[in-house]
Amino acid sequence: MLTHEAMRDIAHLLRPGHLAQLASILSDPEASDNDRFVATDLLKNACVAAGGVLPMCQDTGTAIVSGYKGQLVFTGGGDERAIAKGIESAYRTLNLRYSQLAPINTYEEKNTGNNLPAQIEIQATDGDAYKLLFMAKGGGSANKSYLFQETKALLNPESLMRFLDEKIRSLGTAACPPYHLAVVIGGTSAEYALKTAKLASARYLDSLPREGNAKTGRAIRDVGLEKEILELTRKTGIGAQFGGKYFCHDVRVVRLPRHGASCPVAIAVSCSADRQALAKITKDGIFLEELERDPAKYLPEVSDGDLGGEVVRLDLNKPMAELRNELSKHPIKTRLSLSGRLVVARDIAHAKIKERLDKGEGMPDYLRDHPVYYAGPAKTPEGYASGSFGPTTAGRMDAYVDQFMKNGGSFVMLAKGNRSKAVTEACKANGGFYLGSVGGPAARLAKDCIKKVEVLDYPELGMEAVWRIEVVDFPAFVVVDDKGNDFFANISASKLKVVS
Repeated sequence: MLTHEAMRDIAHLLRPGHLAQLASILSDPEASDNDRFVATDLLKNACVAAGGVLPMCQDTGTAIVSGYKGQLVFTGGGDERAIAKGIESAYRTLNLRYSQLAPINTYEEKNTGNNLPAQIEIQATDGDAYKLLFMAKGGGSANKSYLFQETKALLNPESLMRFLDEKIRSLGTAACPPYHLAVVIGGTSAEYALKTAKLASARYLDSLPREGNAKTGRAIRDVGLEKEILELTRKTGIGAQFGGKYFCHDVRVVRLPRHGASCPVAIAVSCSADRQALAKITKDGIFLEELERDPAKYLPEVSDGDLGGEVVRLDLNKPMAELRNELSKHPIKTRLSLSGRLVVARDIAHAKIKERLDKGEGMPDYLRDHPVYYAGPAKTPEGYASGSFGPTTAGRMDAYVDQFMKNGGSFVMLAKGNRSKAVTEACKANGGFYLGSVGGPAARLAKDCIKKVEVLDYPELGMEAVWRIEVVDFPAFVVVDDKGNDFFANISASKLKVVS
């Protein structure tokens, strides 16, 4: 029961502190128009998701449960099975997506159909309480967990900040910022550094001491360095996805003991779907963290005009040549409002279409005639045209772009996050465009923007099938154009000068 309730809550509700941070962007005169637009969209998404029908993100994640079981707590065993049963119940009965793939052999795999297995870890501890942390971690943010094996040479302010500037910029926007960023320096093992970074990104380690102890080697939190790194993130220019100040909400820095020959550094993020909740079972009862059920109070009355910036409206039903000519008139960072037909295809569909091309069977007409949206929906609730249906990470499809364009398809692509130089070169050579969708507001897109959904091809792939959708006022930005300009490459080229 507790696990089911926790997974339901974190799929739809956010912590008040996270919502307050989004709201603060709207009142900051230093925030860019794009910062304010993304923050407003994410707050609107929170309001839709809080209704308990559409989850806040279409990637409803891997279920992760960390338990700390006091020595005076007796359950009779089977704790992991009970937790897994609650997870399965939540994913089966709610409008959540099944994302777990089971290996049939090294190369073949199949969706498990219930989002299991989960990651469940239970540790013994002192006391008479059973404490739990529930998380749902989507692929976008999980894939931005990084480990770097460094040396003592990194442990000075100038070297560390130069290193972090480079690595933080490389995070990009595929995991849907603004982020809660965690940096862990040290660790008795590589995996311990990474696990600590994940917990720190959930603000689970905020109570760590601020000063170390040479005898115990305890972990410490460096609040001063957190402020320096937060300022660094604001100077990257990446902002809340499409330029500005708010790449990160906050930063956590944890310093761990290390072996003298090793210096692991771990970086992790919690994304705009900041999904976690604390719980405990004691002799007094069962308790679950209260998340915000009325996010509307954080959302001021704003119109598109208040958010600033010109919005270019595009009719996606125009012939592809006309659509490309229109896009060619607008520079990168231009804000768009899209209406009309989109084709939806992601990882497995791209692989299958490549197989067709390699066999000489030609490009499907649907990729010739329509822009392609990289996405995969959650389950569709009764009475809705679509389940939560936000973009997936564009970079996973980079390897297909040049071949597809040379065969007459994928000239206009829509997804989230930055792309490789190969995509920019393919767009320049073939006259293509990459449009960035706001990562995060999957529930709002389903409710307000997506009006019709139907399967076009490969229905056996489930959410990985090829779909055709009808959209109205779907938000996007020009990220890569047909002239070789790339918004994210421009940001990466502008390095922060670190002053010692």
